[in-house]
Amino acid sequence: MAQDLFAQFDKEYDVAGLQADIKDAADNNVSYKEVPDGDYEVAITKMELKATKEGKPMVSVWFKIVNGEYKGQLIFANFVLTSGFGIHKCNEFLRSLGSNLAVDFTTFSAYGKLVAELFEYAKDYEYALEYTHNAKGYSNYNITDVFELQ
Repeated sequence: MAQDLFAQFDKEYDVAGLQADIKDAADNNVSYKEVPDGDYEVAITKMELKATKEGKPMVSVWFKIVNGEYKGQLIFANFVLTSGFGIHKCNEFLRSLGSNLAVDFTTFSAYGKLVAELFEYAKDYEYALEYTHNAKGYSNYNITDVFELQ
């Protein structure tokens, strides 16, 4: 089973291109640059309800920067859903994506389905993301505009 999955990866991804990228990164001593606070145009490449390392429910969102100095880098948002405040913050974020879906928490099962539906919706859009950190160092993610892909 695992071998079939790995063979599928070989078909889905540009292995030769990845090998060239690895060599280029090694030759040029490329290192990861931290994405600073700022405004970015992003695509949502992953969004799901999953468990934290401690087994707590959270919504995980991956934003890929689509242009500018940090093009191609990722910003990660994690909304832990163990308090009313955490769920409220996640609801606000999910509503900002611009869909017509009702964003409400009733059960984790229903919320997981909602997040999956919103991810499918988000694939047709890019977003203006205001990425900041508060005084305590916590990240804030504010969608300020929605751009439909053509």
